Amino acid sequence: MRYLVLLATLLVWSAWASAEPGSEWKFLGSNGPAQTSPVQGAVQSYARKYKPTAIMVVQDGLVVATSGDVSRKVNIRSVRKSFLSALYGVAIERGQIKLESTLGQLGIDDTAPSLTADEKLATVRQLLMTRSGVYHPAAYETSDQKSRRPLRGSHSPGTFWYYNNWDFNALGAIYERATDSNLFDSFEKLIARPLGMQDYTARDGTFIGDGSSLYRAYVFSMSARDLARFGLLFLNKGRWNDVAVIPLQWTAESTKAYSETDRNDRGCGYLWWTLGAGAWGSDAIFASGYGGQLIVIVPEKHLVAVQLVELDQSQKGIHTTTFLDLVRQILTFPD
Repeated sequence: MRYLVLLATLLVWSAWASAEPGSEWKFLGSNGPAQTSPVQGAVQSYARKYKPTAIMVVQDGLVVATSGDVSRKVNIRSVRKSFLSALYGVAIERGQIKLESTLGQLGIDDTAPSLTADEKLATVRQLLMTRSGVYHPAAYETSDQKSRRPLRGSHSPGTFWYYNNWDFNALGAIYERATDSNLFDSFEKLIARPLGMQDYTARDGTFIGDGSSLYRAYVFSMSARDLARFGLLFLNKGRWNDVAVIPLQWTAESTKAYSETDRNDRGCGYLWWTLGAGAWGSDAIFASGYGGQLIVIVPEKHLVAVQLVELDQSQKGIHTTTFLDLVRQILTFPD
């Protein structure tokens, strides 16, 4: 029976799989995306209006549209959390981390006022679901996150979904302790190198902390073309050149919706956002960061779409729904 389930999963994966690029991406047109194609036209029209730093659209493993400098490295903000989720999949398969381990068992506490006995009952799985019930101040929070943070003790672990930087930052520390490794080095070794990322090195990662918490945020800078490789990895269910970079079971488990959220039709998996079926088809997911950093993965169309926005005085960011609307438009074009 287990063999049949695995076989069925592999058949679904093979139906959705897209070819991986080599050292360089291949384009649908011989000299780059055709300027007259509907997808390239939609991307260029969008770029003129919203001025993102870079956009890259990949279908069936080929680049079908670009805008801006796809090699320019930008702070990807909360997209980083989906990177950590992928690393957890590897560590869990290796037996280095157990999903049901509690904060108390792992020796996780924080600055005064320290964690309560009830908060220490939160499990690794609940942190991945952002349902820890730990509402301690956290590093790298936005003003909106600070203002909306629930009161300490208002929800027991597992009972309430809240987009919580404390969970994300503590997960980074738990990973490093369990694997005895630096998070940015691990990403380079376990994911970036196997995927042939062209721009990322461990030096593109920075830890940011403050006095509010013991746990620092892990900040990545990355190019659009490297983000597209990460998106293609998950489109292909964790495989790259017939090698399982991320365990197949984890790619399915981590991208399943465990919570309804306050963000329209979006659900939340293990540090991934999910999209309701409708125009998206089944199993569509995305990673999202403040200001318009996005990887959108639509399996039924074999499509990955990436946007990066370098935030400065001239660019205040692009709302997530704005780019999702562009991707939704692209899905209406004939293959």
